[in-house]
Amino acid sequence: MTLSEAARFGLDYAREQLAGKSILVLTGAGVSTESGIPDYRGEGKIERHPMTFDVFMGTEAARARYWARSYVGWSVIANAKPNGSHFALARAESLGRILHIITQNVDSLHQQAGSKKVTELHGRLDKVICMSCRALMDRLEMDSWIEKANPSIQKDLTVEFTPDGDAEVEATADFVIPPCPNCGGILKPDVVFFGESVPTERVASTMEQLEKSDALLVAGSSLTVNSGMRFARAANKAGKPIVIVNVGPTKADELAIAKIEAPTSIALEELLID
Repeated sequence: MTLSEAARFGLDYAREQLAGKSILVLTGAGVSTESGIPDYRGEGKIERHPMTFDVFMGTEAARARYWARSYVGWSVIANAKPNGSHFALARAESLGRILHIITQNVDSLHQQAGSKKVTELHGRLDKVICMSCRALMDRLEMDSWIEKANPSIQKDLTVEFTPDGDAEVEATADFVIPPCPNCGGILKPDVVFFGESVPTERVASTMEQLEKSDALLVAGSSLTVNSGMRFARAANKAGKPIVIVNVGPTKADELAIAKIEAPTSIALEELLID
């Protein structure tokens, strides 16, 4: 795939503006779409929202619905592999171009590609946390517990699913949710749900990375939610140049010095690697 004339112009200009600068990268679901993980608001999609924190914590039925769906969707995400976007960012980090990556994704593909300096703003889907004793567990353990408690459950990997592993299936009335093996508490993926706040210390540490950087590069995010948009606002307020690589509009387009309308797997390597 080749870049359009407008995207090429924006990319060349962005390269000039980012030359010699220490870059903070903020990534969203768009960097993982070529790994087979869909986004929520991609071009031509009907916008969808996953289950909120309050709904999940509110009833046993809601949690059963979530875990039945996630049991299927997580398998697809767990088998996903990094694509050119992730490898380009990992290489740029090794070359000293990137100071740090802040990702809104929960798939851990940046680390699989070799990136070392990564903050997972919304947590990671391969971990499960107890909401009572705060014990952390591996997601594979949770899957085995679900399978043992629900021997008739089947995984249909052809169903539609979302970036947080929420698959289009429904829980049966007798679906059993495994409790925390330590205290019997409610188990939840160690990710930030809609309606749940990003931990304060995580926000503070990522803002420190922004302060240390010279520029902000947004890749594959529409910045629709405030957890990502706050970095664009802060960078703009501090006078740091913002470059956006995304297919489709973002909430920070008017703040950017350059907007590159192209898949991240194509644009990032040309933008960051000589």
